[in-house]
Amino acid sequence: MLTNFSTNAAVNRRTITATVFLATVAFPCYFMYRAAESAGFRIPFHDYHPRAPHIFPLLLPDDDSATSDSEEYSLERVLKDASMHDNTVILTTLNEAWAAPRSVVDLFLESFRTGEHTRSLLNHLVIISLDRKAFSRCLLVHMHCYALATEGVDFSHEAYFMTPDYLKMMWRRINFLESVLEMGYNFIFTDADIMWFRDPFPHFHPNTDFQIACDHFSGDSSDIENRPNGGFKFVRSNNRSIEFYRFWYSSRETYPGLHDQDVLNRIKNDSFIREIGLKMRFLDTAYFGGFCEPSKDLNQVCTMHANCCFGLDSKLHDLRILLEDWKLFMALPPSLKSSDSSWRVPESCSLDSLRHFGIAEDDVEQFNNSEVFE
Repeated sequence: MLTNFSTNAAVNRRTITATVFLATVAFPCYFMYRAAESAGFRIPFHDYHPRAPHIFPLLLPDDDSATSDSEEYSLERVLKDASMHDNTVILTTLNEAWAAPRSVVDLFLESFRTGEHTRSLLNHLVIISLDRKAFSRCLLVHMHCYALATEGVDFSHEAYFMTPDYLKMMWRRINFLESVLEMGYNFIFTDADIMWFRDPFPHFHPNTDFQIACDHFSGDSSDIENRPNGGFKFVRSNNRSIEFYRFWYSSRETYPGLHDQDVLNRIKNDSFIREIGLKMRFLDTAYFGGFCEPSKDLNQVCTMHANCCFGLDSKLHDLRILLEDWKLFMALPPSLKSSDSSWRVPESCSLDSLRHFGIAEDDVEQFNNSEVFE
């Protein structure tokens, strides 16, 4: 069941502090901004400027008076505020473990600010928070936040690959993305452990319903044998994509115990896909790389995913190096930005690190084709 987080009715010190802050700082600044805007002092749209955050989910009552209609309106409001002119949004999910200061979300947002033509894309990014602490942190660092909860499930802590919580989280995500499509929004879904270095839109395939990144790319974007990774995809809202997501979500019952990515590998060549006419393409790792198969040319790379990695500490270690490598590359004069430039990672996220954690040799290949959300 989809619910919005709400504050406790009891007024405590933290609530009083927040109220004082809103009354004495946030609201006056907001009205000054609006006055300046009406006087003709406009801030250019192409820059990223956090506005007053969406705090309405926290203001809903703790009882059942928060109806599904109000929840849908809340989501609609966030998506509408974040959408591009063609109803496209960028979505990511976040839990407490990845929301902590100096953790994954900070590196994720920093990559947008240091990438080429990516800062303005933050205006269209919606962070879907899976627990209360992640939502509170989102309100501090970003402008478009939505609180998504699943009744009876706690997604706040580490969810290791293929544990019951991991599977619930992955399938909850698929179900939520289906609802976004049904509301008429196209979306790029990106895991928060993906660094954005360039605008990906020029490298998406035209007239395609569903396109997805790969752990390993065969060289042919139409090759159904490519190994997709559910951490990055661009999906256009239409009847075909909605039917596909419904089929994908229902297929969890056909393949119990498998996560969404493995089920996608089972159904991607199903006759149902051909019957609905879904146009599916796979994204080249030259532009959309990861630790499984890194983008080799820093002059071309758009995104890099910390996949094929086990453990939050290992992931953070390599993501920091990745971001540092990018900054060093961008600081070079154009004459020195050759295609020979390379990453220093994966390091802690190497396959040897999986063996260090005691993972059996037979399971290393399975992790090599998987993502880990912690």
